Order: sequence, then C-alpha cells, then structure tokens
Amino acid sequence: MGFQIVKPNTDYDFVGKRRIAYLISVSLILLGLISLAVKGGPRLGIDFAGGVIIQVKFQEEVELSRLTAVMGETELPGLVVQRFGDRSDYEFLLRTSAENMTPSEVREITDNKLTEHFSQDFFIIQRLEMVGPRVGADLRESALHALFFAVLFIAIYISGRFEKKWFVAAFMAAGLAGGVYLLKLISIPLAFLIFAAMIITLVLCWYLRLNFALGAVVALIHDVLITVGIFSLLNKEFDLTIIAALLTILGYSLNDTIIVFDRIRENLRGRISSSLSRTINISINQTLGRTIVTSGTTLLVVLSLLFLGGGIIHDFAFALTVGIIVGTYSSIYVASPILLNFRPVIEEEEEEEPAPARKKRRPAYQNR
Repeated sequence: MGFQIVKPNTDYDFVGKRRIAYLISVSLILLGLISLAVKGGPRLGIDFAGGVIIQVKFQEEVELSRLTAVMGETELPGLVVQRFGDRSDYEFLLRTSAENMTPSEVREITDNKLTEHFSQDFFIIQRLEMVGPRVGADLRESALHALFFAVLFIAIYISGRFEKKWFVAAFMAAGLAGGVYLLKLISIPLAFLIFAAMIITLVLCWYLRLNFALGAVVALIHDVLITVGIFSLLNKEFDLTIIAALLTILGYSLNDTIIVFDRIRENLRGRISSSLSRTINISINQTLGRTIVTSGTTLLVVLSLLFLGGGIIHDFAFALTVGIIVGTYSSIYVASPILLNFRPVIEEEEEEEPAPARKKRRPAYQNR
C-alpha cells in the first residue's frame, strides 16, 4: 500500500463551508481595495513610475534614520531611502524621481554626499538604474494588458475544453473586443478600461452560460485582487517582477482549478450522485491529496527562495507564496462552489445524455 496524504474515504464538507469562505474572501478583497483607495493606488516601483534607483552597500551597520538624514541634504526630488535585504547585509536602496537629471549626475551627487559623511572605502555603489517616465507608462500599460488578456484567453480555453463551446467563447471574445473598443472611444483611463473589461468578461460568461469559465475567471480575479491588496497593505512596491509573479499565480491557480473541474465533469458524467453539491464535494475530496502534495512541494521551493534567495527576488517570492496559498484556496472554495449557481444549466445538459449510456459508464475515478 502506497503512501497516502488523504484517506480514500475522506468526506469533508467543503461546499457546505462556502459561505464562510465567501465572507473571508470578500473581507480580504475589501481590505485591499480600501488600502489602495487610501494610498491612491499601488506603490509603483521604478519600472512603472520612472526615476533613478541606487543600491549602496556599507562595510558596517548604518542606521536607516541617519542615512535618510544624510541623503535628505541632497534635496533630490522624491527621495526614498529603504533597507534592502537582511539587516546583516548593510545594503540600502535610494530611489529618486529626478527626471531632469542624468544617471551620472545622480551618481555624482550621491557619491559626494556619502563621501562627505562616510569614508570613501566604507561604502560602494553596487547598482544604478534609470527608467524614463514615458517608458514607465508604457510598461505599466503593457503589464495591465498582459493580465487582462491572460484572464480572457483562460476563459476561452476553459469554455472550449469543459463545455465544448468554442464558437460561443469566440463570440464572447468578439463581444469583449467590441466593448473595449467603444470604451476606448470615450478615452477613459487604462486602469478603469481594464476593470470594465473584466466586468464585461464576467457578464458575458454568465449570460452565455459558460459556467466553468465563470468559476475559473472569478477565482483568478479573486487571487489577483487579494495578492495586490496584501502588497498594498504591507506597502510593498509593484514592478515588473511582481507582474511576472501575478502571471505565474494565474497559471498555477488555473492548473489546480482544471484538475478539480476535470474530476467534477467526470463524476457528473458518471452520475455518482443526484445532488450537484454532493458531486462537487466528492470531486474535491478525491483530488485533495494531489492538491496538498502539489501545493505543498511548490510552497517549499518558494519559501526557500523567500528566506534564502536574498533581497533581489524577495518580493517576487513573497508574491508567489501568497498566490500559491490563495490559489489553492480559491480552487476549492471559490471556483468549484460557483458551479452551484448554474445547477439548472448543468442538470439540463446532463439530462440530454441517453439513460442507457449513463448506466453503462462507470465513474472515471473507479478506473484510476
């Protein structure tokens, strides 16, 4: 007998706890949205906001307050000083929105001021990067487009794979493209345009009865909103690496959701229960062992990056850690329970199959 994480007869009532899960999810999303509203949006890194970033390493410990006071004398616009990595690394990041200065000028000002208060061999400037405001705006626009189209193509894929509605999914994409084009004519800000496009996607999934796609899309938006909200609450910056982490989270969460959906579809065809909620619950329990093993092993790797990877990838690893936890949770408590809202549609589709065929077919999970 092989090693088993979850016993075969496990029958935990996940669907029965969905209202509690919804309350937790809504609370976390609202906290994040309130934080974003109070702070005027996410804290953008140099990739999106533009400016100059300088990484300085000292030979010994330097108090953050002292370094902030020293660099404050330079009167560099929008200067922010923060510790980088572990405290034992003695490294700091200096960020400034000096748009009218060249990188060499910023470096010279920084070097002169540090030399004035510290010895020349006491520090070293390890890195200097500059991003113009126009480049930052273009990157920000590209990042939002990447997130939106990732969710859209996922909705199309889920509709085609689980519901065999490729034509309907294509119609949804065409309708969405038309809606986005009309909104662009109004010249609304890009962030509001993407938000409106997401709403249109959800409405089309609901109206066209793309039930599996709706569950997957809601779960993905749920994962992104909670991750962004936590970053806002912790006052962490958003840069290109965080966007890469969000796209990775979308892929990971979708993979787990597809596994659960696939088992639900098999059990619906096998008619293992006359109750849809019971069928969904059995399906989640049957895939629970795989979910725990996959999420657990992935989380171990990401936690290693988080604690041992250093300051460069710390925020990236942190975003993945949050995303893996939230993505696993949403596959069980968000994506699957949403199918219950389409009970009449699913039951209607199942009734179209001839009764003899249903009797002859054995449940798929019995063959594995």
